[in-house]
Amino acid sequence: MSFPALHIDTLGSQGQDIVLLHGWGVNNQVFSPLKSALHQYRVHYVDLPGFGLSGNIDGDITQWSQALAAQLPQQAIWIGWSLGGLIASQIAIDYPESVAALVTIASSPCFMSREANELNPTWPGIQPDVLAQFSSQLSRDLTRTVERFLAIQAMGSDNPKADIQQIKSLVLSKPLPTQQGLSQGLDMLAQVDLRTRMAQIQQPWLRIWGKLDSLVPRKIISALPQSNSIEDVVLHKASHAPFISHPELFLSHLLPWIIKYSQK
Repeated sequence: MSFPALHIDTLGSQGQDIVLLHGWGVNNQVFSPLKSALHQYRVHYVDLPGFGLSGNIDGDITQWSQALAAQLPQQAIWIGWSLGGLIASQIAIDYPESVAALVTIASSPCFMSREANELNPTWPGIQPDVLAQFSSQLSRDLTRTVERFLAIQAMGSDNPKADIQQIKSLVLSKPLPTQQGLSQGLDMLAQVDLRTRMAQIQQPWLRIWGKLDSLVPRKIISALPQSNSIEDVVLHKASHAPFISHPELFLSHLLPWIIKYSQK
């Protein structure tokens, strides 16, 4: 199956391939603070379908993952933030040849909170009414909806106004996302549940969390798979965008890990 070409900014011509996937409502410019630190690698900054300069791709996370795996190099280190981490996890499971190692930042296998039942305790996450409000507001005021979501992402940060302003100034250098891309992304946040598939991730896996994150509670760590090749890092003063609010601390954990698991 062929898909429209995604917009991918590739920097660097040698070294380990690294793929960066952004979160909902933004584009690959959100990773600008990391560019100088990753200059020695071949880094692919992706605009997800319907975001930045990428056109829409019909379907759900299955079709998006298929398109990404087809258009990016194999045996790369995939780094996904928030929604991007969910998609990167799906690719690590379904296309293991694509992912040499996985990094998820402030990301969950199931973003929506779930009620307890006989098999599962209560799963912490975003309240259903919050995502429902965003979904209903999309058709009325796309710009305002994206801005409200960015504000939620900075909640708990030491400098929320500065974090929001930095994210906005970076991502507004590109066109606003399409209504289709935003709706598909919200559907993924609301519906995708990879919890039963997490044990299928066999690649080395670094999980970075913000202790003050209001969207992805760090207490889900205890419910996730653990192994010698999995590392959890909690940044105690960070919220949902630790690479924006605490870039030096964030990189002090990320860069040694990349060196450890680089293939080239």
